[in-house]
Amino acid sequence: MTVSASERLRRFFARFDHNDHVLVVINADPDSIASAMAVKRLLWRRVAGVSIAHFNVIERPDNLAMIHLLGIELSYMEKMCDDTHNRFVIVDSQPDHHECFSMFKPDVIIDHHPSTCEVAHYNDIRPEYGATATIMTEYLRAAKIKPSVKLATALFHAIKTDTGNFERKTIMEDIRAFQFLYRYASIHLAQQIEQGEIRFDYLKYFAKALQDISLLRGKIIIHLGTVINPDVCVLVADFCMRVDTARWSIVSGIYERTLVVIFRNNDFQQNAGKIAKMAFSNFGSAGGHKSAARAEIKLSEIADLVDVKDSQSMAKWVVSKVEKAIRKKRS
Repeated sequence: MTVSASERLRRFFARFDHNDHVLVVINADPDSIASAMAVKRLLWRRVAGVSIAHFNVIERPDNLAMIHLLGIELSYMEKMCDDTHNRFVIVDSQPDHHECFSMFKPDVIIDHHPSTCEVAHYNDIRPEYGATATIMTEYLRAAKIKPSVKLATALFHAIKTDTGNFERKTIMEDIRAFQFLYRYASIHLAQQIEQGEIRFDYLKYFAKALQDISLLRGKIIIHLGTVINPDVCVLVADFCMRVDTARWSIVSGIYERTLVVIFRNNDFQQNAGKIAKMAFSNFGSAGGHKSAARAEIKLSEIADLVDVKDSQSMAKWVVSKVEKAIRKKRS
């Protein structure tokens, strides 16, 4: 049975009391940051206080620009005292997406990734949506809240980012939310955020990618070795999808003793999230959407299977796992 936006809003508000101190926990990126801002606006004057905390280190220039230009208040998890909060909200993620989420018992989960663990008192998980920001825009509209310029710009930018300017998974609800936000967002601020995408010290990874790049049956697969930030893999993977004959872009790198594998796909007959899960879920976390997915594997989990210190061995191992998963999916 379809649940109306007003009913979802009612169930969301029912989880909170005026005396509650709410912590919104995120793995910070444009969609999660904007969605957390929306939660804070929805609960304004309904609870004693709302804070937003992230557990990942934010280094991407566009994310930093978003935080700076929109004046977003975020706290790093390690510097927070959890004793001051009695209600916890997770947006744009689910508890099993990262070990840090296990520190909290969520009261609310709102997400657009495939459902893996609906453990909160109130779960709103809609994997057909292109962005969690779209879901949060529907909550704002149901509450008859006109978003501020900064909130509208954050949600506007988040929808653009997570749908790849509507070139990745998108449904009509994403477009409707985008059209609504366009009325209130600052296009100038959104452009400023988008322009600061690549740090100077990321360029060496693009050079390595171009040097090692090869196209195998429509797939570009690159291992970057040790990276200073896993966002490098995301940027390179998105860049490689611009190659006219590429149907897949699979870019891996090692960050803090963890293998990160980023999938991008425009092959309508394949699903990146399912391939990622089939290839790597036995070793770590893996999954995502039809056109974009991610896997994260502790090196200790695969040390007996591959020489984790040798980039060529790692690259071949990733390729073999991906190819095997694709063949299995087709059979």
